[in-house]
Amino acid sequence: MSQEPRRALLASPTQAAKAAEERLRAAYDFVPVEQADMIIALGGDGFMLQTLHSMLEGHRIMPVFGMNLGTVGFLMNEWRLERLDQRIEAAKAFKVNPLRMTVDTVDGERFSIPAINEVSLLRETRQTAKLEVHVNGRTALAELVCDGVLVATPAGSTAYNLSAHGPILPLGSGLVALTPISPFRPRRWRGAILPENTVIRFSVLDPVKRPVSAVADQREVRDVAQVEIQIDRGTPLTLLFDPEHTLDDRIAAEQFIA
Repeated sequence: MSQEPRRALLASPTQAAKAAEERLRAAYDFVPVEQADMIIALGGDGFMLQTLHSMLEGHRIMPVFGMNLGTVGFLMNEWRLERLDQRIEAAKAFKVNPLRMTVDTVDGERFSIPAINEVSLLRETRQTAKLEVHVNGRTALAELVCDGVLVATPAGSTAYNLSAHGPILPLGSGLVALTPISPFRPRRWRGAILPENTVIRFSVLDPVKRPVSAVADQREVRDVAQVEIQIDRGTPLTLLFDPEHTLDDRIAAEQFIA
C-alpha cells in the first residue's frame, strides 16, 4: 500500500481563505511546508502564483493542489471541504515550465527572475517605449514603438496576454506568445507565436528618455536596458487538478467565451 502524501496547507490572508483553512485543519491532518510532499493552497490565482514563486525561491519544488477562494481562480480547483483525500488521489498532474527573465539595467545591475504567467515590458512615463526585438539572435523588429510587449506561457496566455488581444495557447502546445501592448509602429503588427525553446531579447532604444520596466508576474525591475527571456526547463512546476475540470479544458473553453 502506497503511503499517503504529507500535505501542507497554505491560505491567502483573505477572510474567506482563512475560514476555509480553519475548517480543513479541523477535518484533516497537515504538516509544516518543510516536511510536506505536496501543498494545498487556498486563495485565488494571485496566491497560487505567490506559492509557486516561493517554491522556486526556496529551491524545493512539490505539487500544488489549489482551491479557489479568490475571484477568477483559473489555476485553482473548486473549493470543497469534503473528500479531499479522494480528490488528491484522482487529481491529474500538469507540468508547467516557467519563463526565466534576465534583465540588465541602465545602471549595470543584472537580475534573473522566474515567471509562471508572463514577462512584460512596460513604458514608465507618458513617452512610448521604443524596443528592438531579437528572436534567436536575429533582429526580428528593428523598432517596435508601443506601450509595452509581453511574452506569455500557455498557462499565462489567458491572463494579461488575453487582455492585450494575444492568442490563447493550449497547455502542452510547446509554444509561447509574443504580444505587443498598444503598438504604434508597426501599427498592424499583432505579435507572434513562437516555439517554447525560442530565446527572445528586447533592447530598449533610448532608455533614458523613454524608460521601460520589466515585470515577471508580479516582480518589477525598473529602468531596464536589455531583457532576455526563455523557458527554464530546470525547474518544472506541477499543478494538480480535478479530472473533470483540468487546466487544458479551461484553456480550450476560454476560446468560446464571447
